[in-house]
Formats: sequence, C-alpha cells, structure tokens
Amino acid sequence: MGEITDFDSLRRAMAENGEQPEGPARNARAERLLAEAEKLNIPLAVIEALGHQLKVYNYSSEKAKMFVPFARLLRMWDERPEDFDEDETHSLHWVFKWMSSGMLDQPHIPLASIEKWLGEMEHRYRLAGHSERAVRSAEFSVAAHVGDVARAERAYAAWLAADRDSMADCHACELHGQGWWQAERGRDVAALRLWGPVLEGEFTCAHEPHTVLASSLVPLLRLGREDEARANHLRGFRLVRAMESMRGAYADHVEFCALTGNEARGLELLAERPAYFTDDGHPRSKLDFMAVVALLMDRLSTLGLGDQQVPGPAGRGWTARELAAHARGEALALAARFDERNGTAHISERARARMAQRPLVERLPLGVRTAVRTTTVAAPAAARAGVPEHAEPDLSTLLAEARRLSDTLQPNAVEAWAAVSRAAEGVELDARDRAEIADHRAMDLGPEGIALFEQAAELYAEAGDPGEALAARARGAYVRALAGQLPEALAAITDLYDRVLALYAEDGTEVRQTAAVLMSRARILMRRVHEAEDTVDQAVLADAETAAREVLALVDGRAGDDVRLASRAAEAQAMLAELAALAGDVERAAELFARASAAFVGAGLPWFAVEYEARLAGLAHHLGDTAEAERALRAALEHGGPHLEAPGRAQLHLQLAEVLGGRGLPEEAAEHALQAAHWADEAGESRTLGAWARHQLGGVLLRQGRFAEAAEVLESALPDLSAETHGEGLVVQTQWWLGDCLSELGEHRAAAERRLQAAETARHWPEQHDHATLAHLAAESLGHAGLLSEADEAYTRAGTLWRDLGNVHGLVRSLRARAWLALRVADRDDRASELMADAVGECAAALAAAHDEEARDRLTAELGQTHRQFGDLLARSAAEDAEDESIRAALEAALTQVTRAVEVFASLGDEALHSRTGAELAAGWLEADLGRPAQAAARARAVLAAYEGSGENAEAAEERRAEAGQMLQVVEERDPR
Repeated sequence: MGEITDFDSLRRAMAENGEQPEGPARNARAERLLAEAEKLNIPLAVIEALGHQLKVYNYSSEKAKMFVPFARLLRMWDERPEDFDEDETHSLHWVFKWMSSGMLDQPHIPLASIEKWLGEMEHRYRLAGHSERAVRSAEFSVAAHVGDVARAERAYAAWLAADRDSMADCHACELHGQGWWQAERGRDVAALRLWGPVLEGEFTCAHEPHTVLASSLVPLLRLGREDEARANHLRGFRLVRAMESMRGAYADHVEFCALTGNEARGLELLAERPAYFTDDGHPRSKLDFMAVVALLMDRLSTLGLGDQQVPGPAGRGWTARELAAHARGEALALAARFDERNGTAHISERARARMAQRPLVERLPLGVRTAVRTTTVAAPAAARAGVPEHAEPDLSTLLAEARRLSDTLQPNAVEAWAAVSRAAEGVELDARDRAEIADHRAMDLGPEGIALFEQAAELYAEAGDPGEALAARARGAYVRALAGQLPEALAAITDLYDRVLALYAEDGTEVRQTAAVLMSRARILMRRVHEAEDTVDQAVLADAETAAREVLALVDGRAGDDVRLASRAAEAQAMLAELAALAGDVERAAELFARASAAFVGAGLPWFAVEYEARLAGLAHHLGDTAEAERALRAALEHGGPHLEAPGRAQLHLQLAEVLGGRGLPEEAAEHALQAAHWADEAGESRTLGAWARHQLGGVLLRQGRFAEAAEVLESALPDLSAETHGEGLVVQTQWWLGDCLSELGEHRAAAERRLQAAETARHWPEQHDHATLAHLAAESLGHAGLLSEADEAYTRAGTLWRDLGNVHGLVRSLRARAWLALRVADRDDRASELMADAVGECAAALAAAHDEEARDRLTAELGQTHRQFGDLLARSAAEDAEDESIRAALEAALTQVTRAVEVFASLGDEALHSRTGAELAAGWLEADLGRPAQAAARARAVLAAYEGSGENAEAAEERRAEAGQMLQVVEERDPR
C-alpha cells in the first residue's frame, strides 16, 4: 500500500486493494485505509473508505464485521446527508440489502431486530423513491429462512411483481434466488429454467454464475441430467476455488462428490480449504459446510472406509468416522442456535435431511484424476463362484456348475473351479474329478502351473481318458512357450500331435480332445512367429498357417452345438487373419478378423470377439475406413459387456474417442474419452493410459468451446504426462491446449506460463514452427496480463524465429504487436511508430520478391492490414497527445496510412471488399476529425455505393451501411451545407 497523501491516492489505493484476493489480508488493508482516510479530514473520503470496508467484508469470511461500519455510515447520513455524493448515496441504500441477509446469517441477532430492520429498510427506500422490489426480496429471504412457506410465497410473488429499479439485485443474483426457491420447493425443472440465462452467460456478476452452477448440481442429478451436472461441477468449482467468501457454494461441490461416487475427489476438495472447518465469521455457510462434511464421511463409513485418514480441522489427525461425528455435532449445534433464534425447527430439519441423503448416482466419471474408490466389503464366496448368494452348495453342485461354465467357455469358469478346489480340500474324489480340478488350477496359475498339467494328464489317463491326457500335456506345452521355453514346447507338441492323430484315427479319442491338441500346436507355432519378430521366414509362416488350417479342417462340419469346437474354428480364423496382416495383406486380414469375430458371436461367445474387433478396427483405420473402425470398436465394447476388464475397456473407449473426433462427432468423442479416463483410473493406470485419455478429452472439450471443463481436465492430466512415457509432443500439445483454455477464461498470466513452458520444450526441436507459434501466443498472454516488457521480449523472440523460418506473416504480426505494446508504455510513441514502419517495410519487401499469385494476394492483404493498423495506432496516440498541433499532425499521418490501406485492399478486388470499406470508413472519421466534412461524406457515400449489388455477407454489408449512414448524419450536423 503506497503512501496516502490526498483523496486521489486514497482512491487509487482502494481500487488496488479491491483487486486483491478475498480474505483477511485484504480486509486488514481496508481497515488501514479507513484510518488514512480519517487523517485527510474530508467527509467523503471517510464515507468512501467505509464503503470499501463494507464491500471487502461482505466478500470474505468476516461478514460479521459489516455491521459496525454500516452503522457509522448510516449515522453520518442521518446527520449530514449533503456529505454523500450521488454514488455514495446509492451505495448506502444498496448495502441495506447486505445488512438484511447478513443479520439472517448471524444467529445471535434476534429475529425481532431483523424484522425491525426490514421495516427500516422499507421506510428509507420509500423516502428515497425506490421500488419495493428489493424490500420484498429481503422479506422473502427472512420467511424462507425461518420456514414460513406461506409468507415466503407471498413475498416471492410481490418481489417479482414490483418494478425493477437501481436498488434491485442484478439479474443474475435475482435469478439465482428465484431458482433456489423453486428447487427448495421440489420444482427442479422450473429452477433450471430460471437459471438458464445465468448458466448460458447472458447475465453475470462478481458471484455469478458461480453460485448458480453450484446450486444446480443436485437438481440436475435428481432429474437424471448427469452430463450437465458434471459440466457444471467442473466449471463451477474452478470459479469458487479461490474465493474465500464462497464456502456455501464450495459445500455444494463437496455434496455433489458425495452423491455421485466421487468420494475421493470430495476429500481432495476438503484438503484444499482447511480454514473452512474453523472459520466462524459466517455461521450460516459453516453450517452448510459441516453438514456436507458429515454426509461425505458417512458415505465413506458406509463403504467400509470409516478408519481411513481424512483432512479435517487442524491440530490432530482424523478418521472418516471421527470427522463424521465431529461435523454432525457442529452442524446440529449451529442449526439449533438458528432455530432458537427463529422459534422454529426448520434449519435443523434441513440440516438433518441434507446429511441423510443417499447417492443419486453410483459413480459419475468426471474426467479429472482422482484416487480409485476402494471398499473393505468383499463379495460372498458363493456369489463369486456363480451360485446363489444365500445357498450353501455341496461339492457335487459346485462341480456341476463349474463343468457347465467351462464347457460353454463362460468368463467366470475360473472362479467356479477355484470354489470347487476350496470345497474339495480333504474330500476323497475319483480320478476324473481330481484331474479336472488339477487341470483348471494349472490354467489359473499359468507358468507356475506347468507341473500341475502333467499331474492332470496322469489322472485323466488313470480315469481312462487318454485323449484328454494328451490335451492337458498340450496345454502344458503351450504354457511353456508363453514362459519363454519355445524349443521345449515345440519338441513336446510335436510328439503329442503325432500321438493324438494316431489315437483319433483308431477312434481312441474324440474330436474335442484332438482339436485341443491341434490348437495348442497352432498357438505354439504362432508364438514362434511372434518371437521371431522381423526375421520371420516364409517356412515359419507357412507352418503356422498349415497348423491353423488343420484345426479348421478337423472341426469343419463337426461343431454343431459344441461351443468349444466352434471357438476352435473361430480362433483358427483369427490366426489366419494375423498371419495375413504379418504378410502385408491388410485387406485379407481385415476380412478374416471379421469372420473370426462373427464366428465367436455366432457361437454365443461374444466376449471372445472383443480382441478381434479391436484388431479389425486398427486395420480399418490403416485402410482409411473410419466408419468400419467405428463400427468395430462399438462392437468390441458391446461384445465385452460386463466381462470386459478395466484396461481393455479404457483402451477401446480411447480408440473410439479418437475415431469419433476424426469423424467430426465431438460430443460422442468427449463421452468416450471420459469413459476411457474413468476406466483407466479403475485399472490403476492413471499415470499412463489415464493421462492419454485426459489429454484427448481436454482437446475435444476445447474444440467444443467448453474451456473451463477442458482446463480442469488438462490440468489434471499434466502431472502424469512425461516425455519418457508419452513423448514430448503430447506434453507440449497438452500445455498448448491448456494455455488456449486459460486465455479464453481470462487467466492470462497462467496462460502465459503454460505457453512459455511449451515453447521452452519446443525450442530444442529440429522444426521450429511450433516454437515460434508458442512464443507468439505467450507474448499475447503476457500482454493481456499487463506484463508489457515480458510480452515485448516474447514477441521479439517470436519475430526472430519467424524471420529464420521465412514466415513473413508471423514476423509482421509480431512487429505490429510490439508496436501496440510500445504505445501502452509511457513516452514510447516514437518507438511504436518505428515498429509499425518496420512491419510495413518487411511486408512490402516480401511482396516485391514474391512470384506466386496466391502468396502475393496473401501478402497484399497483410500489407493492407498493416497500413490500417498503423493508421489506428497513430490516431490512438493523437487522442492521448495534449498539443493541438501534434494532434493534427498525427491525424494527418494516420489518414495517410489508412488511405494507403484502402488502396492496397482495392487492388484485391471483391475478395477484400469488407476490409476496404472498413478502412474507408476509418479514413472518413479521420477526415471529419480534421474538419473536412465534405471529404468524410464522400468516403461514406463510396462505402454505400460499394455494397450496391454486392454479394457480400448480408450482415457485414448491413453493418457497414449503418456506420456509413451514421457518418453522413454526423458530418451533416457539423456542416449542414
């Protein structure tokens, strides 16, 4: 805070303080400024300082401090109203409303005092000639607060019926209050209709749409409009995060997390605002906050996480269960104080109802990264085994169910056999039963179960099934191949292959067992193909293809209703597809993968088709058939259904998002990218696959113009992105997109930081176009943030890069931008003109050297734009010059540049008509300012003539005609001749 020497320096200091973040520090500065104002011995200075103090108190957690300065202001008004100017008179009456709501929020102020104050407000508004609209709004707030529904409805109707005047709250705030009442009365659709103009940005203010976004969350969830609720949470939380005074809205976002299965994010929100647990300056919002803390902690306890450590009031550690009890006690104690004051039970009833809410959505993916929700509640063993939860199945029942599931290749067959294995411990079983248990146990163990396959084979042989014994050993050989023991696997399968064919020829085994051995052999030979990588020779490929075709020949016409044999045929088709792809026959591979997928689906095994639809999608994408890629990916997700594991689901959603984005379907692309991020988190792959998904989701949201949501998602992705894992390009692109979002949101300093980070990485790339573009964008953000010297440095860096790249357009634009920056710096008018003259020179030189017609046209348009901006810059500097002669000289110079722009644009013909007429009108206004109305009128008429019979955009033409007409009217008024 600078030294306060006079009223002007006081006003500057108060304006600067008003721009500081909300909170006690800003409030303390306001208190010091009041003390300085009192030293000036100017009544209006004290009045303005008191008003400033009131404003910062109102927008902070120390709202209770408002009453003392307001009482002093009111006393000063009653004693000497002539000390108040028009603005402060308006402010005094305006702040009456703050006092009314402020009293309601403080339970120690008696209700009778609030009612008396309401009467005082009505009396003073009437004396000042104001509408009763604000008074009825205040009365509504009192009635709604105490639970007097009848009076609230009457006051609500009177509020809406009264005329809006200068004392009425802004449209945004009024609509928030009106929508809140509709939602409170269970009329959610009506509430959202009222909130619509605020949510869409038609009406805004310092605290809107912040509170409307927060208030809309639960009504949207109740209506099942989950996508809108998610969007409003991401947009709204970004707005309230840094605003200390918005604890109530912040609580709405915590509540949203508790009701949508996002408990982990709710905990993150609590951790960001530790002071909210203890700030007592605004009891009403503390009650709201503690109620939703209790709600969230109860939800964690219900999930079996009551002993989890959670953020809470400073000074000790908290478990969820402990914080739930503490928060509930605090909320109910505050509610009781309000109810005692009000003489009703309304506040306690609302608090209890809020804390007792049940989730409205089991899990709503948000796109941002949060911890995976885990519970300590385990599913019963019977349910995991695929039998009714309440049953106590015996071993025979478990065996029958496991055989049914494995015979039909159901996904939960492994769990069913695990249940059999547990139930069989200590039970005497025959050889066949023991063989199957060992066989499936071996399948579950993978490489660690190789020995068990041999044991299963011996038991099958003991049970009189030599074919199944060979099949078990074949499965063991394949597992050896997977474990890296390929030579041993090949040796074993060769012997088993000869033996099973001989046995089958003697009718010693069935097709199913024979097919199992042949399929194991085909898998091992395919493994040899994959391990050979780039050195595969035709003989290896031919062996694998022969093996796959042998499987097809064996089962052809024999599958019937045998699911296992049908699956063998489908898998063999998939092997042939893979071999075709390796041979470079992509179209043939796609056709065979499609056959394999269709065969699995036809056999009633759609979950096996997932892998092949995914492979087909990749091939279709390679062939440029994005429609087929989309179809295949959708089919994969559908076929996988509930059996699809989280990593695979995430991959498919991510691929589909990419395809849909490329096909111009951004809404669907966003939904699938969102699902990809969610399932990646569920799979524990937040730092890898999840980061990719969030990168893609952020990009889609950005292209949709959903900047706040995109920023939240991209900020969430960045910490997990690394050059080593994801590549420098992806990291830079994410920072670039985030910078674009922040720029659109007006967060220019943060946008500059992201763009500079991206530019620093791109600095080392061989191709420097991205580096130049990012440096240029960073300069724009620095300029918007008021960091003028840093912006000039960044534009200079960009200009050097554009020059090195031979990009004249980029160089010229960087010079023009530097010129405008120079004009914003005191005593730099000459430098601004020099830079703009350099831009003209660079453009003209490039145009003289250009031979390509298209390049010449583009450079001509750039030159015209540069002359036009040069003229605007000179005119702007003239407006800031105090000397009449200098002003006239600058205006003449500006006219010269703009006239040159008209000539340059005219050389481009109709293609530059709109640019030419814009420059013509600018020249006309300069002629008028120079006292030459006839010339100004001539230019206006030239513009009107230019659009006669023109095919130019109707809206643009109308805009130009209107401005030309306005110019004619002005010059005729100045010179009626």
